[in-house]
Amino acid sequence: MKKTSLTTIIITFLIFACPAFGQTAKLNALRQKAEQGDADAQANLGRLYAKFTGDPAVKRDDAEALKWIRKSAEQGNATGQNALGNMYLVGQGVDKNEVEALKWFKLSAAQGNPKAMWNLSDMYAGGKGGLPKDDKTAQEWLQKAFAGYKKLAEKGDADAQNNIAVMYTEGDGVDKNLPEAQKWFRKAAGQGIAEAQYNLAHTYVTGPKASRDPMEAVKWLRKAADQGFADAQIQLGWMYIDGRGVSKNVATGIKWWLKAAEQGDAGGQLQVGKMYFNGRLVEQDKAKAKLWLEKSAAQGNKEAAKLLESLKEP
Repeated sequence: MKKTSLTTIIITFLIFACPAFGQTAKLNALRQKAEQGDADAQANLGRLYAKFTGDPAVKRDDAEALKWIRKSAEQGNATGQNALGNMYLVGQGVDKNEVEALKWFKLSAAQGNPKAMWNLSDMYAGGKGGLPKDDKTAQEWLQKAFAGYKKLAEKGDADAQNNIAVMYTEGDGVDKNLPEAQKWFRKAAGQGIAEAQYNLAHTYVTGPKASRDPMEAVKWLRKAADQGFADAQIQLGWMYIDGRGVSKNVATGIKWWLKAAEQGDAGGQLQVGKMYFNGRLVEQDKAKAKLWLEKSAAQGNKEAAKLLESLKEP
C-alpha cells in the first residue's frame, strides 16, 4: 500500500485548516499554469490582479493584471479579450482608449462570450469607441448576452447564474422579474459566489416592501463579507450600525467598514474617511479622515476628492 508522506499530510492540513495558506497554494498553482502558457490561467490570474473577481487574497496590481490579460487575449482567449477591453475602457493599467476597448469586445463577442456582448451593448447605447449611439443595436446585443448567459446558467455555471439574475433585476435584455432574479441569485450564491450572495442580500434590502427581509439579507451579506467581498462588508457594517436584521452594534459595524478599507476598496476607504470627517460614530479626526479619503480619491472616487477639498478650506 502506498504510504502518504508527512509533508503531504501537513500541506493538506494547512490548505484545509488555514484558508490563507490554501489561497496562496491556489494562486501559485494558477501562476505556474499561466507561466506555462495556459491562456485560461493567464486570463484568470490577470483578473485576480485587476480585482475583477473581488478576491481579497490578492492585492490589486494593474501592471501584473495587464501583463497576464494581454498574454491571454493575444492567444485568442475570449475571457482575456473581454478583460483587456475592460482595462482599455476604464484606463486601468493602460491609457484609456475606447476604440481599443471596442476592438477587444468585438473579438470576444465573436467567440460567443456573453460578457463581451453585454459590454458591446453598453458601447452602442453610449455611443462609445467612435460608434454612433444606437439603442436598437444595443438592445440586440443585450438579448444575445441574455441568451448566452441563460444557456450557461441552466448548465450550472455560477457566474452566468449571477449575471442572468442581474439582467432580470435591471430589465436588461429581458423584462424585469424580481422573483426570477432572486431564484438565479440564490443558485449562484449557493455555489459560493460572493457577488451573488451580496446581490441576493441587496434584493432583500432594497426590493419592494413586501419582499424585504433584513434577517435574510444579513445572512447572505455575512457569507459574502466573510469571503472578503468589500461591498458586502460595507453594507453589513450599515446593518449593524442601523440595527437592521441584527442587534445594533456600532463597533461591529465599524469593524466591517475597516475590513473593506484595509483591503484597498475605494468605497470602504471613503466610508471610513467620512466617518472620521463627520465625527458621528467616532470622535472627529481630520488627520485620519485625510488619510483614508486620499486613498479613496487616488482610486478615482470623486466624493472622496470633494471631501478632501473641503478639508483644505480654513
